[in-house]
Amino acid sequence: MFKRRRRITVIAEGLNIVGNVSAEGLVEVHGEIEGEVKCTALHVSKKGRIIGKIVSQDVVVNGTVDGPIHGVDVRLESNARVTGDVHHVSFVVEKGAFFDGKSIQKDLPAKEKTPKASAKQDTASQLQNESRSKASAQPTVA
Repeated sequence: MFKRRRRITVIAEGLNIVGNVSAEGLVEVHGEIEGEVKCTALHVSKKGRIIGKIVSQDVVVNGTVDGPIHGVDVRLESNARVTGDVHHVSFVVEKGAFFDGKSIQKDLPAKEKTPKASAKQDTASQLQNESRSKASAQPTVA
């Protein structure tokens, strides 16, 4: 009867955010974010820019990213400029994209019989937990 609306957050061109962004659903970045971005799916448009860490299941970059990417499916489109390591299960780099960093492939969880979407969520949760434990192990500078 009621259709479930897909959650989309848009960071418009001309909008600059300094701080962390956390959202459920798709985040489209046409502006600039300086900080960590955590979401379900992320699309950085040609004019979009992120300076900081990305943690998302699906990541498509056609703009600029300066920082590490932790994702399940990561795609760098032809106008992408990425400086930072990419932690992924699946990684595609289109012709024309610039990538300066390490490609670090992660395995899907051992749950072979689980549907693909559930396996993606498990891997994304695992990536987020790894990033939290690494962050908490680092000393705080005052």
